Amino acid sequence: MGTNYSYPIDLSWSTEETISVLHFLNQVEKAYESKVDVISLLSAYDNFKKVVSSKSQEKQIDRAFEKLSGYSIYRVMTLAREKKKGVISFEKKI
Repeated sequence: MGTNYSYPIDLSWSTEETISVLHFLNQVEKAYESKVDVISLLSAYDNFKKVVSSKSQEKQIDRAFEKLSGYSIYRVMTLAREKKKGVISFEKKI
């Protein structure tokens, strides 16, 4: 991915936890930059939630990620939950 920003990560996370979070954020990026498989995205979200279990921390990460990248975790997950399978993709709103 052609990212020019830092990811919102917590330095207290283990390497494995950080990888889970980054993998999920990469899936969110794919939804904006090309397309992403909904099942893969939902699976990555489940792993993300094992690391980021609180809703408030998830919202903090979403706000930070959207500020840095323009990509919304919330919007991607809303669409993925509605669709349940297949692929999703949508253009970054400028």
